[in-house]
Amino acid sequence: MHTEETETQAGDFRRASFFRRLAAIIYDALVATAVAMCAGLIIQAVLLVLFEFQLIDTKGHEHYMDLFQVSDSLKLIANVWVGFWVASFFLWFWKHGGQTLGMRAWRLKIYNLKDEKDISYARLLLRMLTSFLGLGTLLVLFDYKHKQSLQDRIAQTEVLFLSKEANDHKSW
Repeated sequence: MHTEETETQAGDFRRASFFRRLAAIIYDALVATAVAMCAGLIIQAVLLVLFEFQLIDTKGHEHYMDLFQVSDSLKLIANVWVGFWVASFFLWFWKHGGQTLGMRAWRLKIYNLKDEKDISYARLLLRMLTSFLGLGTLLVLFDYKHKQSLQDRIAQTEVLFLSKEANDHKSW
């Protein structure tokens, strides 16, 4: 009979189950959506001001949204801006405490398997890119023994299920 979490080499904690990870992903998706909406509002406001003061080429459009709908470059700028802020949300929380808000709510934390030092931003970015928007976590369903996601295998990290005491994050 296998338990919800699997034992790990990182001490007293066990690797997190798929369903606990999924709950954290859903929670974080809601927060990331809010971050994206705020970032989108900011970039649209900036582009609108630039349009109104004719600091960007209006291409004969009277209204900003008319220009935005036909301009691939403005859409690209807006999407890159929003993507940067959403990615920054995850990277910052993973780097500063090993937990996003959803992970903290579900008592999960990322730990480094490569060495005892903090996980670098480069490895965290690799972890993010190889998660394929969370789909890499599906591997946990099939890996009964190790309970590791694709992104954790590639970035040499693990997600552990913490006790209530260990989840107390006074350094935030």
